[in-house]
Amino acid sequence: MKDTFKHRGMRNKLADILLDKGIVDTAVLNAVRAVPRHLFLDSSFEDHAYQDKAFPIGADQTISQPYTVAFQSQLLQVEPNHKVLEIGTGSGYQTAVLLKLKARVYTIERQLELFKKTNLFFKKMGYRPKKVIFGDGYKGLPEEAPFDSIIVTAGAPFVPNPLLAQLKIGGRLVIPVGTDEQIMTLFVRKSAKEFEKKELGSFRFVPLLEDKN
Repeated sequence: MKDTFKHRGMRNKLADILLDKGIVDTAVLNAVRAVPRHLFLDSSFEDHAYQDKAFPIGADQTISQPYTVAFQSQLLQVEPNHKVLEIGTGSGYQTAVLLKLKARVYTIERQLELFKKTNLFFKKMGYRPKKVIFGDGYKGLPEEAPFDSIIVTAGAPFVPNPLLAQLKIGGRLVIPVGTDEQIMTLFVRKSAKEFEKKELGSFRFVPLLEDKN
């Protein structure tokens, strides 16, 4: 598949839809306009790639709805050169949006099939996260901490303490918390022991998998 003038026009329309839904961060909207979402999907979904919908990507996982990607990205308040940890690489679409925001992205994927597929895709497309890791997202990435922000792209039944611990003072964790349905939750680290918490509506994600070994 190629990225054509038609695709770019469809992305512009998608960005307009997201603006109408309350995404006001210009950098996030421009990232949505820039990232060719259809290339992150099976070719059979190409005609639907710029609808505001989630789609399956294999291994019982999905590529998130564009509104969800934009909503989480906007909450992160990414600035150029921010160090961002992503829990749940998935298709790599959210990663690509973060890279377009000029973040230094460290991303962890628990599904080996997706880890291998997406890592190859990044290299083919010229996307360059700082690290792509196969591992347990519940543990975060302590050797690279602290982070300006952490984004979790799967439903977590609870908030993993290691993720809170790996935030800088002033850092932001965006995580959907719950089982059948999740509440999008923002934590802002105010001090070594103090966090501000905000709950920002209901979403549905695939579950965040934990390494039981």
